[in-house]
Amino acid sequence: MKIKSLLFVFVLLSFFSFAQTKVNSDDAAIKKNLAYFVNTIKTKQIDQAVNCIYPKFFNVLAKEQMKQILEMTYNNPFMKIDVLNFQLGNIGKTELIDGEYFSIVDYSIKMKCNAGSMSDEIKSKINGVLTAKYGKNNVQYLSKEGAYLINAVMKTCAVSKDRKYWKFVVLEKEYKKGLVKVLPQKILDKI
Repeated sequence: MKIKSLLFVFVLLSFFSFAQTKVNSDDAAIKKNLAYFVNTIKTKQIDQAVNCIYPKFFNVLAKEQMKQILEMTYNNPFMKIDVLNFQLGNIGKTELIDGEYFSIVDYSIKMKCNAGSMSDEIKSKINGVLTAKYGKNNVQYLSKEGAYLINAVMKTCAVSKDRKYWKFVVLEKEYKKGLVKVLPQKILDKI
């Protein structure tokens, strides 16, 4: 009887160890793929960045439009934006829904937005927009450089069919109506 009990405990521990390893491999793959996505933006490789976006998102915003938005944002000669730092936060539990795996991920990006060539009126408007989007405590104006330092705290939904290659949808409450066409309701309820 002792042998059976010990065998049962061993099998149970093995099962939990395997389950934990599987979760950690999801986390590692998500981290790797999200770091790649952010790095493509940092290095201004916009085509590669667009390829990291969940394809169903292009039902809401055309792929070419998304590419143009990223180009205008990160390759704008009038207001240079540099991604300085990427920090991964919490990776949510992976959920299987309709044949795809979903996980909500928290992360932050530190960016520097050079507005030195802008007029004071435009800088004031930029400050208002940045403060409204990221919060007053996450936007700092560096007067000597004429630049804004932004700590963008963000959420994304990682999506995969095979748990190896993950695509991303940036989650923002103002886009929730459009995301109804992209993500399952169970995921939208977590935004």
